[in-house]
Amino acid sequence: MDPVLAARELVAERHPRARAAFLGGSVLTPRRTPLSDLDVVVLLADGADPYRESLRFAGWPAELFVHTRDSWEGYVGREILERRSPLLFMCAAGTLLVDRDGVGATLQEYARRLVTTGPPRVTAAELDDRRYPLTDLLDDLAGCGDPGERLFIVTEVARRTAEFVLLAEGAWLGGGKWLSRRLAEVRPGLPERLTAAVRPALDGDTDALVALAEEVLAPAGGRLWAGYRRQGVTGR
Repeated sequence: MDPVLAARELVAERHPRARAAFLGGSVLTPRRTPLSDLDVVVLLADGADPYRESLRFAGWPAELFVHTRDSWEGYVGREILERRSPLLFMCAAGTLLVDRDGVGATLQEYARRLVTTGPPRVTAAELDDRRYPLTDLLDDLAGCGDPGERLFIVTEVARRTAEFVLLAEGAWLGGGKWLSRRLAEVRPGLPERLTAAVRPALDGDTDALVALAEEVLAPAGGRLWAGYRRQGVTGR
């Protein structure tokens, strides 16, 4: 069954009185795979209880993200502060399935404005807070002789390097495959360079990965370890 038709029937069956519903995610793109799921955001009337549920429907794996307008804004607001909002993007870039009273079109336009505005501006202190742990990981990598430990250090260096680029560019963050996709939008070719650097690093040849991480850190001041300090919070 067509994913849009399946998603629309899912909403009709589970939430026939929904004010609005959206289908988002990879299933709407050329990147769709046989394992892609239906990411369906449902907007209910005020007073309903928000929830998330995974299920199968008409042969599709599906995830329901059910909200009221207030709970949607609360979740999105918190996600924006983290510079990563899957819920926002599902509505901004998704297909509007149901729109009973115009709130769907209004919400989608609002979501698109928020996406275009971008995440909160990153501060120099926040970049330092990212430079420091990446520097520490690079030091750990240089001294690592255990293949099991190297596996996790290398993958963490790759992830943090990608996230640092997005933060420095003022771009949205992403998790899993979306981290690679966001990175490709900001720095075309960088995901491929990271892939090429990670493969030999797992076997102990870390030069390319270290050089790439240092290249990314350089515009922000390079590695940071000695002199880094943050004041703690006194508990009472």
